[in-house]
Amino acid sequence: MITKDHELSISAQARLLNISRSTTYYTPRQPSAQDLTLMRQLDELHLKHPTMGSRMLRDQLNRMGYHVGRRHVSTLMKKMGMMPVSCQRQTSIKHPGHKIYPYLLRGMAINQTNQAWALDTTYMPMAKGFVYLTAVITLEAYHAVDVIEETYQKYGYPTIFNVD
Repeated sequence: MITKDHELSISAQARLLNISRSTTYYTPRQPSAQDLTLMRQLDELHLKHPTMGSRMLRDQLNRMGYHVGRRHVSTLMKKMGMMPVSCQRQTSIKHPGHKIYPYLLRGMAINQTNQAWALDTTYMPMAKGFVYLTAVITLEAYHAVDVIEETYQKYGYPTIFNVD
């Protein structure tokens, strides 16, 4: 867009395009061979472990024999458009156009089936992105017990059974 051979000066051309004159002198450089190797390794690591940030990726690269710092890893990640997958907690941010519903269960005794249901949604990272798993939770426990007993019969008893 900006040429040195034009009748307008470079300053005038930059002013017309509303850009800084100093940017007209910048010529992008090709990444070094070392950076290309690091970027390849970062890409592989990110596909295997999408939740790793620059610190963990730096540690992995150092274990692999590459001597690189966190800031350089962060710079390469930005160049590649690489972001670690993480749960963004923004559920409590109010929007002026959204209606606020009252909490109907406050002080209410739940003592019969189908009187109240609950939903639980959990975030699950995947190789490329993430998914949300949503489950309907009822007061009756026998459904869960049936599923657990069926699982025990099929796979045996676990060493640890962690329940929310």
